[in-house]
Parts: sequence; structure tokens; C-alpha cells
Amino acid sequence: MLGGGVAYYYFDGSMVGLLNCVFRAFQFKEFQVQLCLTEGAQHGLFSTVVEIPNHEQHAQRVWSALQQKLSRSALRQFYFASLSESLEAYQHLFNYCVYVFQQQFSVEKDYLHPSVLAISQWTKKVGREKHRMEAFVRFKKTTDGLFLSLVRPDFNVLPLIQPHFRRRYQDQRWLIYDEQRKYGLYYDLHDVHEVGMDANQIDRNLQNGSSQSFQLQLDEQEVLYDQLWKDYFNSINIKERQNIKLHVQYLPKRYWRYLNEKYV
Repeated sequence: MLGGGVAYYYFDGSMVGLLNCVFRAFQFKEFQVQLCLTEGAQHGLFSTVVEIPNHEQHAQRVWSALQQKLSRSALRQFYFASLSESLEAYQHLFNYCVYVFQQQFSVEKDYLHPSVLAISQWTKKVGREKHRMEAFVRFKKTTDGLFLSLVRPDFNVLPLIQPHFRRRYQDQRWLIYDEQRKYGLYYDLHDVHEVGMDANQIDRNLQNGSSQSFQLQLDEQEVLYDQLWKDYFNSINIKERQNIKLHVQYLPKRYWRYLNEKYV
């Protein structure tokens, strides 16, 4: 403990780590806690910190307790906010847990509490990113029949978009790879698997953050369809009537890299 009664916990940024922070707080009655991520603590940002280990059993105990106190909707919000990978969001989730467990009544609609309100706001941000990924992900078909897409979402939304793509593309093998987090979801026509790989072996332009230009050999029809779509876009695009400001408002530039028509 530091002066002022504040304890600094550092953890790995995972859900398990976060729930272990909550477990430790109640175990030692330390409710004035400032969270920090492992890499920040190791660089000496704080003079005294507590390392929080990842115990699956402790995390499960906290999650089970939350399930007893919260509705399914509130648990969903908690999960969404945790996928933001934001230290600010993690702090609010921690404070929220403390508030939930210290009250006898339901607090999940108490938006006057800053952490209850913040979790609702973070849920909306992550939810918007989820819907945008579902709308803008584009696949490229390779010669071996694999449909491949490289993405770089603001938040860790791959677990959230998995059900959408599994339902929509049940009859083809596909891989959605998160370049930033260096893992992907692979569907083998039966199950979805989490996979890791060196993304630079897939896309030679990753370092430049450019469009999806694959080193893997594309199917001949994929190349043809790609060009046909670009030609169609050019034919209907009236440059004199373009409203770039409005266009960017509805389709932010960071999503352009997924769209073939943006690279004509």
C-alpha cells in the first residue's frame, strides 16, 4: 500500500487477470485500487505495485458471483467493455465490481454512478465496432479454396463477430485474422478454431497498413470478380457529385482498406 491508502495492481489486461484483481481486492479489503498493465508497471511508472497472478479458479469464483448479482444483459455489457482493451475501461469494470458486491440491491441501472455509466458507453463503442466489422469484412478466395480476410479493428471484437460469420458462411472454409492482435478465427466447415501465425507471410503490405494485397495466390475467379467490382464502381461513380465529407462520416477512412472499390 502507498501513501493515501491507494493500492496499485498490475495485471496482464485479460479478463482472467481483471477478475483476479477483484478477488485480491476483497481478499485483502483493498478497495481504493488503481489498475495498471504489466508493461507499465515494469517500466517503473509506480514506486510500489502488487503483481496479480492469473488463477483460473479465482477468476471463476468472481464471475460466478457476478452471475448471481447481475442480469444477462449486464453480464453482456461487462464482457463487451472488457474487449475494449482500454485501461480506463478496466478501471471502471473493477470499480463496478466493487460497487456491485458492496450493495444489497441491483445497481446495474444506476447511471449516476460513473462506472455504471462508463461501462454502458464502452459497450456501445465495442458494439459499433462489432457491427462495422460484420459489414465491412471482405474475403479473398485463395487457390486452395480458403476465404481469407485481414482486419485491424479498434477493439478485440473477433469473439463477437464469430457467430455472424459462422452462420453466414457455413459452406466454405474461412480465416479472419486480426493483424494487430496477431490471432485469427479459422472455420474448417465444422468448428471455429483460434489460430496464430505470422501475418507478414500473408500480406506483404502489412507494414504500410495498405489494402489487402495477399502473397497467397488468389483463385482466378477471385481476381476476375475483384476487377469487375472495381469497374462497376467506376462506372456508377459520378465524381462531380461526390460529397467526401458526408462519405467519410458514414464510412470512416480506417475501413476503406477492406473495400476493393477504394483501391481502383
